[in-house]
Amino acid sequence: MATVKWPHFFHFSAPHSVVNTPAHRPDTRRSKSYGRSCVEPPSLFWQTPGHLTTLGHRIPTSRRAAKSHNITTKVDPEQVALLIKNEWKLSHVTPLYRFRHTQLKLYSKHLAAFIIAEKQQGVAVEVGVEAGFKVTFSAVLGIAETKEDAETVFIQVHSKPLFSADTPKAVWRGWLTCVNGDPEYLRSLPPDFVSLPLFCSSGPEYLTALVKSWFERTFDCSFGSLYLNSTMLNWLAALWTGCHPTSNIRYLKLAWNMPSQPPLDIAYTVNPQDAWELWNSIHTEDSTDDRINIEEVQLFMNGLEIHFFRHFKIYLSAGTLTKVSTALGSAHHDGKIKIGSSDYITTLLTLLTECALMKTPV
Repeated sequence: MATVKWPHFFHFSAPHSVVNTPAHRPDTRRSKSYGRSCVEPPSLFWQTPGHLTTLGHRIPTSRRAAKSHNITTKVDPEQVALLIKNEWKLSHVTPLYRFRHTQLKLYSKHLAAFIIAEKQQGVAVEVGVEAGFKVTFSAVLGIAETKEDAETVFIQVHSKPLFSADTPKAVWRGWLTCVNGDPEYLRSLPPDFVSLPLFCSSGPEYLTALVKSWFERTFDCSFGSLYLNSTMLNWLAALWTGCHPTSNIRYLKLAWNMPSQPPLDIAYTVNPQDAWELWNSIHTEDSTDDRINIEEVQLFMNGLEIHFFRHFKIYLSAGTLTKVSTALGSAHHDGKIKIGSSDYITTLLTLLTECALMKTPV
């Protein structure tokens, strides 16, 4: 891997307590089994012909600049700490059929029973993991930004040693969220559907697969891997760089994969002040809501690529941007993220929610 650092001399000039399940939805009785109720027919809403387009026509060409918010004033600090503690693998998920935030304790019992039952049927598990599992569902109140957003749901799976008094150990974590979701789309959903389109998981893949399987059986939904394309990574690079004056980003690290033989991976480290000066020469804060448009993002990335070419005669634009990293967070094109600061979590989750919704049939 080639690693390049940005010289310091460079300057570039360019032209409350109530859980939110949206809408009032009638309660319905479910069976006591951990899977789909045998008396409730599966929903065919997402299989309806003519609903196979995506939200692609709603991709925004501008966004509000990232602003620092002390999210712990409205979200439990202990829950926030869990979100910024791990690397998360991203998935998108279709709306959940008859999901109720008021039934989280019941879901905890059903998912635990499902995991144990699947293990007893011979599903492969890691060596050393004992028979007992405890599952907890909890609502993370305060992350939702609009009345259309459903409250975030956090899930933990703990292993319980069979012959030990030790405290159960968390072996898997995951959460479903929706932050600043497309309001027109969310309001268009039938009353029995709840949209939590972004699913983040951390832990053994077999447990991720079991959790997804249980959700699919119970709520008639469907999961898919969520990858981040170069455009989304470009947005994150610009948004995070714009935060430098108020929150030191410490570094801007970019990684490209070049289509050479053998393949060449390039790691490009930019001094944060140089990155900010480049961004500041492109973006002008001339509006009350301080919006950033896609043309500014493209100019910013072009400036980085031009500087690299001047020194190394390599066109980064010929390759694929695979990773963006600052002290505020990191994102990889294969759908892995780390949240480095809770102060900018809303900006990140808004963009990821958008990515997830673009994969959702309507």
